[in-house]
Amino acid sequence: MELSYLGILLIIASLVVGYFISYVKSRFEVGAYKKELKEYKEHLNRQMKITNEGSKNLEKDLEQAKKENENLRISVKTLGQKPGRSELRLLNIYDGALRKMMLKAPGFSSAWEVALQEAEREYEENEKGFKSIIKKVFGPSIAQNSESGHIDQQKEGFN
Repeated sequence: MELSYLGILLIIASLVVGYFISYVKSRFEVGAYKKELKEYKEHLNRQMKITNEGSKNLEKDLEQAKKENENLRISVKTLGQKPGRSELRLLNIYDGALRKMMLKAPGFSSAWEVALQEAEREYEENEKGFKSIIKKVFGPSIAQNSESGHIDQQKEGFN
């Protein structure tokens, strides 16, 4: 098989046309990749801005929460030093000591628990019931009288 001048020229021309087509195709692909890379960079930039703004907002919220926490801590300390609070603290300490004593002295605890439950029930009735209204309107002395009359009626009902 003999190659003629025309055959060699056709081979070279086909190589040149193939190279040209390959070059044009690669240019289109490179352009598409550059466009995609640019979109990725813009997206990354947007995400970084959003994250930065979110971080700043979180830092502001954290700083505000710290200030509010400090203000509340100061308020609690101030309220704890108001008149009557030390007595309330002492009352809570005595209550804890009394409960510990009830665990250690079983004979005392049963009578104490009955009295404590009655006192708690009366206190709840005073806070939400008719006795509260009587106390507010007429004062504690009438409420005590009506309470003792109520207790006397209960005792008579049992007899």
